Amino acid sequence: MEKSRKEEIQSYFRELDRSFFMDIHKEAAHLDEAVPIGYEQTISQPSLVLEMTLVLDLQKDSSVLEIGTGSGFQTALLAEFSKTVYTVERIKELHTRAKERLQKAGFQNIHFKLDDGSMGWKEKAPFDRIMVTAAVSELPKELVDQLGPGGKMVIPIGSTLVQKLKLIEKNDKGKLTTTTLNYVRFVPLIGKYE
Repeated sequence: MEKSRKEEIQSYFRELDRSFFMDIHKEAAHLDEAVPIGYEQTISQPSLVLEMTLVLDLQKDSSVLEIGTGSGFQTALLAEFSKTVYTVERIKELHTRAKERLQKAGFQNIHFKLDDGSMGWKEKAPFDRIMVTAAVSELPKELVDQLGPGGKMVIPIGSTLVQKLKLIEKNDKGKLTTTTLNYVRFVPLIGKYE
């Protein structure tokens, strides 16, 4: 029997070596919790990375924008199950290391940008899916504008202490529907929406 898309993602996720994406605290790679990766950033809790990926409902032809490359762990999962990933990171060291790691892993469908993620990547829009891995105080208009018709965005919105993980869906007429999925705690997205 053929595996479902969800099963394919879960299976790949289980095989993905989290320690490969870590330079420090590798001994904590097996734990289901966020772990510091330096520069006041973290590699997200694995179960949350999987949940966010599944909710995004990636398709083989999806063009995906990721805000916050970080270690590249989430990026690898997105790239494996979509056509193209455009990923933006504002910290040069993380940007460089993630790029080296992901290219070493053989990914050829990832485009990297060193920039303020809150502005998205306008030149490559519209996107079918947008994954935001840092918290914002309000929904960034720039990202909503770059989400294509029928698109989905997963984003943590709230204060620095706790955020609501939200699924934003845009229909063919541009109308937004928002669903709260969970309560989470992400590092803030530095820039216009912190």
